[in-house]
Amino acid sequence: MTRTALMTGATGLVGSQLLDLLLADDHWDHVVSVGRRPADRAEPKLEQRIVSFADLGDLPPADDVFSCLGTTIKVAGSQAAFRAVDHDAVVALAEAGHRAGASQFLHVTALGASAGSRIFYNRVKGETERDVAASGIPTTIAFRPSMIDGHRPDSNRPGESLGLVAMRAVGPLLGKFRPNRATDIAAAMVREAKAGTAGHRVVDAGQIGR
Repeated sequence: MTRTALMTGATGLVGSQLLDLLLADDHWDHVVSVGRRPADRAEPKLEQRIVSFADLGDLPPADDVFSCLGTTIKVAGSQAAFRAVDHDAVVALAEAGHRAGASQFLHVTALGASAGSRIFYNRVKGETERDVAASGIPTTIAFRPSMIDGHRPDSNRPGESLGLVAMRAVGPLLGKFRPNRATDIAAAMVREAKAGTAGHRVVDAGQIGR
C-alpha cells in the first residue's frame, strides 16, 4: 500500500530533521515538500513544490500532513505578520490537506499554547491548535515543545541562543521546561504518525523525547 507524506518547513530547524526521517522511512513511498523555497535535496521519492501560503490552492493527494511552519515576532516584523505564518498559513494547510484527503495532520506549536492565554504568542498557538482541529481532518496532533534545541543557520535569534546555553546547563532541573532537541521533535512526529491513533490530541514537551 502506497502512502504519501506532505510537509512544510523543510528548510527549518525541525523540518529539515523531519524531511530526513520521512525520506529514510519505508512507511512513506512519496514525500511532497511545499514551501516558499526548495530544500537543498534531490531524492527519488521527494517532490518539491513552491507555493504561497496566502494563496495555497489545492494540494496533491496525501495521507499524512506535517507542518513545521513557525517564526518569531522579531523575525516576522509585527504581530500581524507573525500570526499570518503561525496561524493563518498552518490553518490554510490543514484545510487544504482535508481537501486532499489527508487522514492526519501533525504540527508543531509551543509549550503553553492556549486560545485563552493573555500572552499573544501562546494565544496564537492555541488558536492554531483549535482551528486546525476544526479543519475536518479526522486526526490532528499538536506537538508542544519547550525551547527548541539545535543549530540554526540564521543569526536572527541571539537571545534564544543565549537562553539555550543557560537551559542546557540546568536541563535536568527544568523538568518539562527543559529544551527539546529538534531531532527528538521530528522523531516524535514520525512515531505518532505511524501509530495511527485517531482523534485530536496534544503531545507535551515532556512526552516528546521519551
